[in-house]
Amino acid sequence: MVFYFTSTVVNPPAFIYVGKDKFENEELIRHGWEEDVCAHIYLRLPEDWTWENIPEELLTDLGQLTKANSIEGNKKDNITIIYTPWANLKKDGSMAVGQVSFKDQKKVKRILIAQRENAIVNRLNKTKVEKHPDLREEKENHLRELRKKDQAAVLARKKEEDRLKKERAEIKWQKDHAYDELFAEENMMESSNQDRDETWEDDFM
Repeated sequence: MVFYFTSTVVNPPAFIYVGKDKFENEELIRHGWEEDVCAHIYLRLPEDWTWENIPEELLTDLGQLTKANSIEGNKKDNITIIYTPWANLKKDGSMAVGQVSFKDQKKVKRILIAQRENAIVNRLNKTKVEKHPDLREEKENHLRELRKKDQAAVLARKKEEDRLKKERAEIKWQKDHAYDELFAEENMMESSNQDRDETWEDDFM
């Protein structure tokens, strides 16, 4: 089971989710998306966002929800919440269920949550939805859509390159043949003069 939450402190609203327990979180780790940000709970970044420019209000929502869903953290004040891109999570066979480390410590950020703010937690809990998604299938469908977008972008880029190539070729042809008609007219005039009788000027005397 996965719990889904909606944060309305940003527009469009942010999509947050977390596993029911550490076993569910293990599946979330395995089938995360590249654009996901992990802070014990998960944030699915909207398109064109990066994990480094998440608004402070949204980070506060993530931190409060993380604290509220932690048995130990919920009892303490001044706790530090760490977050990182899903792709930076490191998992190997020696780790316990739900446990992770990080590939690159430079891609790990921290926020301080001084104390629980019930107003924020209650607001988020009102949006809570329980689902039983097929995480593997969702990720495969998502990757398929990304491939389609990439292919469409490649085709559009090639079409534009072909258009520019044709345009440059036309400009070059026009430049190379700019005087063709002029030269043709001069040749006709010269040919016409050469065919005249030597005394043709007498007609003007």
